Order: sequence, then C-alpha cells, then structure tokens
Amino acid sequence: MSLLLKNLKIVNHDKILENTNILIEKSHIKAVTGESPEAKEIIDLSGFYAVPGLIDMHVHFRDPGLEYKEDIFSGSKAAVAGGVTTCLPMANTKPVNDNSAITKYMIDKSKQCGLIDLYPVGAITKGMKGEELTEMGDMLEAGAIAFSDDGLPVMNSEVMRRALEYIKTFDSFIISHSEDKHLAGKGVIHDGKVATITGLKGIPAEAEEIMIIRDILLAKLTKSRIHIAHVSTRGSLKLIKWAKEEGINVTCEAAPHHFTFDENSLLEYNTNYKMNPPLREPEDVKAIIDGLKSGLIDTIATDHAPHHIDEKFVEFDLAAFGITGLQTLIPLTLKLVKENKLTWQDFVRLTSYTPSKILNLSDRGEIKEGKLADITIIDPVYTYIFDEKTNKSKSVNNPLFGKELTGIAKLTIKNGKIVHKI
Repeated sequence: MSLLLKNLKIVNHDKILENTNILIEKSHIKAVTGESPEAKEIIDLSGFYAVPGLIDMHVHFRDPGLEYKEDIFSGSKAAVAGGVTTCLPMANTKPVNDNSAITKYMIDKSKQCGLIDLYPVGAITKGMKGEELTEMGDMLEAGAIAFSDDGLPVMNSEVMRRALEYIKTFDSFIISHSEDKHLAGKGVIHDGKVATITGLKGIPAEAEEIMIIRDILLAKLTKSRIHIAHVSTRGSLKLIKWAKEEGINVTCEAAPHHFTFDENSLLEYNTNYKMNPPLREPEDVKAIIDGLKSGLIDTIATDHAPHHIDEKFVEFDLAAFGITGLQTLIPLTLKLVKENKLTWQDFVRLTSYTPSKILNLSDRGEIKEGKLADITIIDPVYTYIFDEKTNKSKSVNNPLFGKELTGIAKLTIKNGKIVHKI
C-alpha cells in the first residue's frame, strides 16, 4: 500500500518545506520530495500544513475502572481527532496502574483500538499512597515508559529519592506532580485577588514551587531524570531554569489551559475552569508563553482530564479538578502562532520533536525519510464549533465546549493509515 500526500507545507522543528510531497509505503515515510512519484492513492492537500504526529506526554484515559468518564477507545478517538498519535496515560485509574498486569491490559486494549500508540505511565508507589515503591522493572518490561503518582504528589522525600535511584537503573524517568498538599490544603483556585473577590479558598504558587525545588534537588542528589508536569507559575520556571543551568537532568511541560486562561476566568464560578494546578495570574501566563518560546519549557502536554457532567455540575468546592484537552491542543497552540508568540517550528518542537527525544522514541518526531508515518495534516484557518458533533471524548468538561475554534486536524495518519479525517 502506497500513499502520496501532495502539495503540502511540511513543518519540522528546524525548517518548513513549501509545496512538497510525502510518499508513504506501508507504515513508514518512503520519501519527502518535490517530485510526484507513483502511488496507489494520491491526496492533494494544497494549502495545508503537515506536521509530525503529535505526542501528548500527559493524558488521563480513566481506563480501567472509571470508564464512565473516558475509556481507551474514546480517549484514542479524541486523540486522533486532535492530531495526536502517541499518548501517555497516567496511572490514577481504578485500580491504580501499579503492576504489570494493568499496564499490559492498557496496551492490549489500545492495540485492539488501533488508533494510537499508547505508552502507560506506571505509578511510583503502590496504590499511589506514597509509601511503597512499585515493581518498576516489571512494569517497564510490560510496556510502561515512565512513572508518576500524578493526581497526587509523593510527599515523602525519602520515597521520592528511592524512586529516582531505582528508575535510574532502567534509564527511565519520574514525572513529578509538584504540589505540597499540606500547603495547598482545601484550596480550589489560585491564592490571589480572585480568591479574595470570590471567597474561594486559594492554593498559593509556593505549593507548586516548594515541591519542584525539592524534586530538582533530589534529581541532583541521585543524578537521575525528573520531568515536571503541568508547570503553572513564573517562580517554578525560575527554579527550572536554574536547574538546567546547573546541569541537573530536568525537563518540564506546560498545558494549553495554563498559557491560554488566567485566574480572572474564575470570576464567573464556572467549574470547567477548576483545575489543578489552578489557573494563575496574567504574569504567570506570560512567563509560560515566554518559556515555550525560549525552550525553557520542553513540551506542551494537555493533561486531558475528562469528568462526568455530574462531577462538574455541583458547588465549586465540591467539583472535580480537570479539563479535557486533546481536541483543543491544536487551536490553542496555533493561537500563539497567529499572534507571533510562537513559530510553526516551535509548534512542532513542543508537540512532537522534543517529546520524542525525552521518550527515546527515535522513529518519530520528524517528517523525514525512514521515520514512522505518523503525520498530522492541519487546516489552520478552519473555523468550527466545538460541540457534541465534533467532540470525541465521553466528557465535555471544557470551558471552550460550545465555542468557536480555529485550526483543526484535517487528517491524522498513524503508521501510514488514515485514522481520522474531516
């Protein structure tokens, strides 16, 4: 089976090729060329952009055990509709993904679905209780790629130290949910002016920053790898910058909602803006955008966190934290491109190229001869309503649901096969 994609703007992390064709044979890219070789199927995509299939290092598919919110099939459909071909689902399932049997179940179910590559993130501690380390070696052998108790921090510094030492022997890494739960307390939004106005209890920026510096110092002590999830404050970025300058092996991610919205969105008490870490101050949003541009922030990851409508349609204090994000990744990131805050090359660097390097997935992250044919075709000017017709997730907990968006995955190709098209 051969497929020729014609007349594209091809974007890699380092360059853009105009009016170029991509020849796909079976699961890989055979050629990137200005010529028009023969192919069994030819698709003319004049005016559209081709980028490497997006890699989302932080999603919650709720499977097993919480399938009323999302499952691997619906999550995969949302992923490819958002141009994402590789996902890392977190371990806070029910039961927790803290053993090789659950890891294998997740991978097998994803293969049955056949839309994306799924690399589970195993739990650091058994039951995500922060006490006893999991059998990480067994889980890696079963297909896990990294480890995190995301949703909960590992509060015990000795346990985190041992986790970093243990994972180093396998050349894997820890993803840190950086939150001092004692300082965050019962907070539900950022501890700033909006918390004062609304009367809602706040979570100070320091609750994030304290744990980030702890984990950075533990990574330094153990000479191991740490990845900081969902960075949300300018103070956090200063600490990460220092760590990188010191040669500590740290990477980090930012979520689209943290570079799009700020605490002022909470003035209407809309629980779809309730997330953890919370939306911060406008100055924090600016710092995150600057960090994306400079390369201080390594990746964009959605933290796709679906919840049933009943878990959001309650009093603000009782509402679940989280927002869906797979299908709003492209429009929110392209908004920065249109505003000249990022380039198209930055887009690819943050959503595909650098994630592939962090994850040691050398077969993807670029549109290049010999690479896996994971390709996303983007229509950057397509305008639509994000509603029940376009939404592929089981959940609708996103403040942009029902709103007009611009920019969409027109075609998503995984292993040389078209898995989504509009």
